[in-house]
Amino acid sequence: MAHRPMPTQTPGIQVEAQSDLPPGSAELARGKVLTLLDEVREPVLFVRIRLTRSNNPATERPYLAQANVDVNGRAARAHVASETMPEAIDLMQDRLSLQLARLRRHWETLRGEMPAAGEHGWRHGAEPTHRPDHFPRPAEEREVIRHKSFSLARETPDEAVFEMDGMDYGFHLFTELATGEDSVVYRAAPTGYRLAQVHPQPEKIGTTAVPLTVSPAPAPRLTVATAKTRMDTLGQPFVFFADEVTRRGNVLYHRYDGHYGLITPAE
Repeated sequence: MAHRPMPTQTPGIQVEAQSDLPPGSAELARGKVLTLLDEVREPVLFVRIRLTRSNNPATERPYLAQANVDVNGRAARAHVASETMPEAIDLMQDRLSLQLARLRRHWETLRGEMPAAGEHGWRHGAEPTHRPDHFPRPAEEREVIRHKSFSLARETPDEAVFEMDGMDYGFHLFTELATGEDSVVYRAAPTGYRLAQVHPQPEKIGTTAVPLTVSPAPAPRLTVATAKTRMDTLGQPFVFFADEVTRRGNVLYHRYDGHYGLITPAE
């Protein structure tokens, strides 16, 4: 029988809540997350919960709940929106439960254990995410207000998909291990997941556990300005491109506040 580590003491949970939320919201969210952590087998290193309310009166789901959990160096994240804060907290708990189950599946795979058939498998689009709505900011008012630059992880497509799903993101920028190429993986129905690379080398990518297709088209060489134009013209949530100067893979994406975010590899 494979060794199963005993649950370890949960660290203090950081809760950030706006003052105008319904009374007891912070305590309710803390209790919901603690219930989930009782079932986690690996050491829980960090927990943070954020509860906020949108100031936009036109927003149909103004209450936002987000939880970030570090389980032995692996991150899980849930970010949801709803019409009321209690419902947002319930949805956050449901989403985080799924993310923690995916983490557990990952640890079982690393130890050579076989999870039960059908249990928390790689099911693309199988569950609603209740993601927050994007603010409908006019294109002429949008700016790049967040620029993140970091060393890209060198990992397999399976690891990249796992990290993307664990953080509840729509895409993940990384350096593909077998090819050394800057790459992005994202969800693409009905096949499951799609991989794009600066210089595609699908013949070097072996069999994957997730349902994955590889784009044969190289990433277009663009400036940030032309990437903005392309994204707005085509109505895409993000654009993966090779920077005209560095030739490295970049991602320009829509933020929930209607502005742009930019992710670039650290040189």
